[in-house]
Amino acid sequence: MNIILLGPPGAGKGTQASRLVEERNMVQLSTGDMLRAAVSAGTEIGLKAKAVMDAGELVSDEIVDALIDEKLSGLTHDQGVIFDGYPRTSNQAESLDRLLAAHDRKLDVVIELEVDEEALVDRISGRFTCARCGEGYHDRHKRPAIDGVCDVCGSTEFKRRPDDNEATVRTRLVEYRAKTAPILPLYEARGLVRRVDGMAGIAEVGAAIDAILDSAG
Repeated sequence: MNIILLGPPGAGKGTQASRLVEERNMVQLSTGDMLRAAVSAGTEIGLKAKAVMDAGELVSDEIVDALIDEKLSGLTHDQGVIFDGYPRTSNQAESLDRLLAAHDRKLDVVIELEVDEEALVDRISGRFTCARCGEGYHDRHKRPAIDGVCDVCGSTEFKRRPDDNEATVRTRLVEYRAKTAPILPLYEARGLVRRVDGMAGIAEVGAAIDAILDSAG
């Protein structure tokens, strides 16, 4: 199976992608991670990408395509692929079709984790964790039994991610809509888009995704 997994930050996309990698032997191809890895390794493609980024320019579709082509070349045919962060434009969607065809693959399904944006803002902006053991809490939905004291380890130190605030979350949602807007209609026209309730529990979301993959396989 070769899929595109879509969902705004906080929708649980990373959790589900990790599960698919673990349980279905799929490979997650995140263009951002691939670029950083290629630059760090000093590969030919990585050096080209570094030169572009050092100049303050956007990495070209040609470089991204070369990275994906390289990754696909290293996979066995029974390994499915999860595309993360790509494609984002109609041109990239066309490139992906060509790349998959060159490796005797095709795109099977596009899965979008749908969210209630107001509920998602509330979910993310209220998160904090114990600085010692990492136990997760929430301002409204899961406060420590004793205020200021971790239920698990008794620590009195807590931390929040700097980007877990309402303004940042709303900005990320706007960016997500802008990035997916160009490609969703293309895949909807091909009948490839399936939607899952991203606000459901992790197990429920996973079961819904599995049902989609099993029916499309």
